[in-house]
Amino acid sequence: MSAEISKNRKARHEYHILDTYEAGLELKGTEVKSIRAGKVNIADSFARIEKGQLFLFGCDIQPWETAGTWFQHQTRRPRRLLVHKAEILKLDQETSQKGCTLICLRMYWQNRRVKVEIGVAKGKSHADKRNTLKENVENREAQREMQRFNKGY
Repeated sequence: MSAEISKNRKARHEYHILDTYEAGLELKGTEVKSIRAGKVNIADSFARIEKGQLFLFGCDIQPWETAGTWFQHQTRRPRRLLVHKAEILKLDQETSQKGCTLICLRMYWQNRRVKVEIGVAKGKSHADKRNTLKENVENREAQREMQRFNKGY
């Protein structure tokens, strides 16, 4: 069972998601306790490959209140993502294309471990965003009509 911690809602609006991957997250003790308290924001987070390793940047995990200053963590430090070497090479190939990037889609618990879902994404244009919103409205109206029709029987 996976319980969702945080979700990047803007990601699917701003980008075309081409592929998704699951990665573990290397954390400190106070970071885990802050995540359990729900003090995490992944809205501006992205991943990047540096020196053959995958890192998560821009993930904001607020400090844990009851920890002393000695044990406290930095809020927006780069955090290492735990994936297999073959996946890192594959991600490197996919992001070498023009306009592709790695963004954090959601963070969740899986068997007492924090996992991150990252997506290979390509930016949408303004017209693409408008078309997506129009399709969502049309689908919503069609669902309402089907419910109203089925309710009569």
